[in-house]
Amino acid sequence: MSVVSGTVAAGYEPVREAFLANFAHRSEIGAAVSVYRHGREVVRLWGGTADPTTGRPWRAETLQVVYSTTKSVPAACAHLLAQRGQLDLDAPVAEYWPEFAAAGKGGIPVRWLLSHQAGLPVLDRPLPQAEALAWHPVVEALAAQAPVWEPGTAHGYHSLTYGWLVGEVVRRVSGRSLGTYFADEIGKPLGLDFWIGLPATEAHRVSQLVEQPVTAPTGPEALSEEMREVFASYTDPASLVVRSVTVTDPPLDLADPATWTAEIPAVNGICTASSLARFYAGLIGEVDGIRILDAATLTAATAEQASGVDRVLMVPTRPALGFGLPLPDQPWWSPTAFGFPGHGGSLGYAEPASGIAFGYVMNGLRVTMAPDPRTTSLIEALRTVVSGQPD
Repeated sequence: MSVVSGTVAAGYEPVREAFLANFAHRSEIGAAVSVYRHGREVVRLWGGTADPTTGRPWRAETLQVVYSTTKSVPAACAHLLAQRGQLDLDAPVAEYWPEFAAAGKGGIPVRWLLSHQAGLPVLDRPLPQAEALAWHPVVEALAAQAPVWEPGTAHGYHSLTYGWLVGEVVRRVSGRSLGTYFADEIGKPLGLDFWIGLPATEAHRVSQLVEQPVTAPTGPEALSEEMREVFASYTDPASLVVRSVTVTDPPLDLADPATWTAEIPAVNGICTASSLARFYAGLIGEVDGIRILDAATLTAATAEQASGVDRVLMVPTRPALGFGLPLPDQPWWSPTAFGFPGHGGSLGYAEPASGIAFGYVMNGLRVTMAPDPRTTSLIEALRTVVSGQPD
């Protein structure tokens, strides 16, 4: 059995048992999990191997690329600007970013960028990777891009473009890059080990990603006709879902250290599980005297903006304003939960009703058509604990 280190508060031992079971029975490679409750860290565990090629063990300070779990960071930055009266989410994007008005986009409000309703999940001409890493070429391309559906009439997951779109608005309003604004206004006040644009001096702490193939249930009746269509779209180069993750040529490789130091705010957040959970804890309440979003801002930020079948993912989703809202069949479902999962299994979320903030990161990337059993087991154990405790 893998060696697991860290601490759990009294009563939270079931989470440790579930974490151990992920290594013993669910092929976990290296991972960490953290839980805050009412601003206090009650679970902080890590274990396994950070780099299978060298045998480097996972340590408390090991950093992990968390893919789309990053998306809540630009959302928080935009809402902090709105809270301070510097950004109006109902104003046209072009009010802050005049070039964005091209190709009939002058009336798109900022909130449609945050809620994936802008119709801009793809680029007609994929850009060289170097241009995406340089920031300005890709935002110029997005400013010139025509929407692929009428904005505001549907929602569709902006897999990569979301980060540049929201990030450029933050840059225009604040005068700082998204990564810098996040570090200055959220990361440093909360003491987070969480980066968009990792300093090169920290690269040695990042775990090695181990990608596993997408899997689907087997057998003639394993998938409904609808789900077979969804699964097929993930291998069709002309589909919106594939085009949304191939806006660069070649596609971005987040195992490449060159992508870590750039700012790709939709997907290249790098953090510890403890800082991921602490980030969410700071959104829903005070952590060591610091709270990022006030109650009114948080309520507005986490209100459902759309629901139903996503034009890109082809499955039902419920976007709020930059945060994802879970569906009833997802392990982190609750009426008040908000957050974001990431490619391969990472997850950050908060549940204001119970005061829970959760962060799980891992380097064994697993993509399935069903909820990841590693995450499910951790959340089920946590729910067992919380249901037996007073708020």
